[in-house]
Amino acid sequence: MTISSPQLSNSAGDNRISSLKPDRWILIFSFIVSAYMLFGRLDGWPLISPDEGRNAEVAREMSQSHSWLVPTYDGLAYLDKPAFYFKTIALSFSLFGESEGVARLSSAFFGFSLLVVVFLFCRRMYDQRTAMLAMLIVATTPLYIAFSRIVIFDMSLAFFVSSTIFTCFLAEECEGKQRIRWYLIGALSAGIATLIKGPVGFIIPTLVIAIFNGFEGRLSAMKRAFAFRNWAVFFTVVLPWFIGLSLLRPDFPYYGIMRESIARFTTTEFHRTAPVYYYAPIILGTFFAWSFLLPESIVAAWQKRKSWSRADRLFVIWAVVVVLFFSVSQSKLPGYILTAVMALGVLTARVFAMALSNNTGRAARIVWHGTMPLLLFSTITALLLGAIAFDPELLKSRLTSKQELFDPFIPAILPMALSFAFVALLSILALWTRNTRLIFAAFISFPLLLLTVNFNALSLYAETRSARSLAEKISTTIPPTTELVCIECLPNGLPFYLKRLVTVLSRDGNELTSNYVIFTLNSGKPWPEGIVPIAQSHQWLTTRTHPVYLLADKNQLAALKSIALEHGVEVINLNSKYSAVLLPTPTGN
Repeated sequence: MTISSPQLSNSAGDNRISSLKPDRWILIFSFIVSAYMLFGRLDGWPLISPDEGRNAEVAREMSQSHSWLVPTYDGLAYLDKPAFYFKTIALSFSLFGESEGVARLSSAFFGFSLLVVVFLFCRRMYDQRTAMLAMLIVATTPLYIAFSRIVIFDMSLAFFVSSTIFTCFLAEECEGKQRIRWYLIGALSAGIATLIKGPVGFIIPTLVIAIFNGFEGRLSAMKRAFAFRNWAVFFTVVLPWFIGLSLLRPDFPYYGIMRESIARFTTTEFHRTAPVYYYAPIILGTFFAWSFLLPESIVAAWQKRKSWSRADRLFVIWAVVVVLFFSVSQSKLPGYILTAVMALGVLTARVFAMALSNNTGRAARIVWHGTMPLLLFSTITALLLGAIAFDPELLKSRLTSKQELFDPFIPAILPMALSFAFVALLSILALWTRNTRLIFAAFISFPLLLLTVNFNALSLYAETRSARSLAEKISTTIPPTTELVCIECLPNGLPFYLKRLVTVLSRDGNELTSNYVIFTLNSGKPWPEGIVPIAQSHQWLTTRTHPVYLLADKNQLAALKSIALEHGVEVINLNSKYSAVLLPTPTGN
């Protein structure tokens, strides 16, 4: 958060004068570190359930079918989200081939692009030192790293939502044609944000800018923001998609507006409810370790609120509005507050910039105090992990039935312990010398170590939540002409890895993790090809005229064994969760 002290002015002009000009190599280093945090080893782990495998497959099918308006998942219409994000991945597949790293390239690109936008904005409104610090802090927060490195909509949405807010702010800093241009860019960004995730793409920036202008006492600015030419740009972007999709899928307007937007915000039917304080611990964890600075920074910022710059007020209001908006929503997920965490990163950079400029001021004391819990946390964690590394039975004896899941992680525990020990030692040295640069190094060190020394631990975790290894086993046992059928399951990512569609025997369509699929199945119309009511499964199997490979998880193992016994075939154990049978001859002949 932004603070001030008697020795340090908060104005942008004073900051430019008081800040030491960083060497060019430091600027280059900041960009290299930020780029590595987002792009480094993007293909280093498999697609993670539930989102990555599904989203990658939607994009793969789009690149194969060239159906740019109506995305499909496992051959079924998938309208849970607009098609723009899938198009970016499909384009990447067309250019670079289909792989896990390429599927993540879109998120990483938008994540890095947003860092560049943050850098340019902060350099303009503050100074270059603050801009570099903001870029590094945002790039090393766990939430930002995660959503820049997985196949999901949130980072592309964050880029365009943030761009809309930045441009609307800058528009009011200018006059004449320059103001008009900024607002037109903002309208374009809001339109694309809407194409990524629906109405939230324009609702969030509208709320932030309206409340900010209200606090600034210039609500008349909203008339300029909502000028006819801006509406024209917005609707030029959004309406062709909305009208075209509605003509192809007449049920989409009701589903997209009433079910996917209004019902998601106001009802509990999407099973993503959480207490109103849900985002407090989320921020604590996903803004780690910078979150250790927040309590004292918030107090200091409030005490010095009259000295905030206009940009400071924007970021404060931005963070508060986003968190409050989604706190009252009945649907809550960590990614919803991604732009709020970005705003907190900029405010934290303000604290560090002031501390570097004045080593005896209040900002320096805040970062010094924040290093103490970092030291305590790192020390305790290093000792616990070290004890487990040297004697894994300490933890295995308490895991009972989950011991086999723990075994692969044993080799990764010692590097993790050493990483926390390094952070602790760096924190001790920083506290001993009261060197703000060393304090910053202590805070930034663990995320850097996480994606270097401890990368294997992340990869192992991803393996436990991916269908890649299962797909590899299936591909060695299933003949090419055989139909793959899942009994009340669909391992996330299986169609992507096998490069083929999967028939699902289902009760309600939940296996496809698509609210739109469930919506269409409940419409009373005949179920589309590719998904079969479980009550009709026996009859459906008798109609097959080619071999069938039946896959089931442990919940449906008894049904699978019954089918195997009926057809005189053996059950194939693929792993601890999934089994299969191969019906080599048509069951109806």
